[in-house]
Amino acid sequence: MTDQAWPWPAGAATGIGSLPGTDIAEAQRIVLGELPALPHLPELPARGPGADLIGRSAGLLVELPVELYAARWRIAPRPGRDLRRARDLMERDLDQLAEQAEEYAGPIKVQAAGPYTLAAAVELPIGGRLLRDPGAVRDLAGSLTEGLRGHLAAVARRLPRASVLLQLDEPSLPTVLAGRVPTESGLGVYRAVQSEDAAALLRSVVEGVGVPTVVHCCASDVPIELIRSTGAVGVALDLALVTDLDPLGEAIDAGLGLLAGAAPTSPPSTGRAPTSAEVAQRVRQLWDRLGFPRSRLAEQVVVTPACGLAGATPAYARAVLAACRDAGRRLAED
Repeated sequence: MTDQAWPWPAGAATGIGSLPGTDIAEAQRIVLGELPALPHLPELPARGPGADLIGRSAGLLVELPVELYAARWRIAPRPGRDLRRARDLMERDLDQLAEQAEEYAGPIKVQAAGPYTLAAAVELPIGGRLLRDPGAVRDLAGSLTEGLRGHLAAVARRLPRASVLLQLDEPSLPTVLAGRVPTESGLGVYRAVQSEDAAALLRSVVEGVGVPTVVHCCASDVPIELIRSTGAVGVALDLALVTDLDPLGEAIDAGLGLLAGAAPTSPPSTGRAPTSAEVAQRVRQLWDRLGFPRSRLAEQVVVTPACGLAGATPAYARAVLAACRDAGRRLAED
């Protein structure tokens, strides 16, 4: 293992991004209260178009305006109402963050869709996803990088004492690499992207944004070695979907941080949220199976829910965040 310093304190916990509801002020209060060591900028997709992962992230693109067409996001000839709404929602969220956390002095995490998840969802003006055109994907990555730099600078201006951590959400990355993204007709699929090409493109974004970056993928078959090769400081994944321990163990041994999705995003059959003891034990069991010393666990691992909590009830979402927070503290005391 390495002796590197992590961009989060030992025993930290955080959320993946989304929460239920439409009240950003209340969502921010919950995050700051329940996740004091590593709060994140909450996402509230229930507010509608422009608050969803794709629209919110596409609103950050520079010189690539987007619009809604037939309930799908596509590249537009000029900025319009849909783009203004997405940007207004983000501006409102940042203003609320500044109001509640102006004196905050620790790390804070913000999230955005990565280039391949955007390319697999946003359509070209002539039809078809951006993924069909490698040149368009490269342009998208450059535009996203520039937009993220501006977004991260806006966060830093509002929270001058904080340090910013970026999370790139790439739930579509495994299907992009496997050539399983369907065309609009549903009768075909887009050509698979080669791993080395994907790694190079992601690396350009990770290196270009200028802050420590985590790549999140809550799908199965997370390409852990590819993510490690991009220069990301960590990978965020759902522990329940980890079936092959070797790639994860090798990446952790090489210095990759782990945001461990250890709490389910919806209530189990018992109907209650997991306890902090149960969440902490899930993380310990994985760490022990990987064969690493417990002394490094709390430094290299951040405890999180398995994925976003937009589909949960407000009470369950709050209970899960509290369980993750207390689980992180338990791990720091081991």
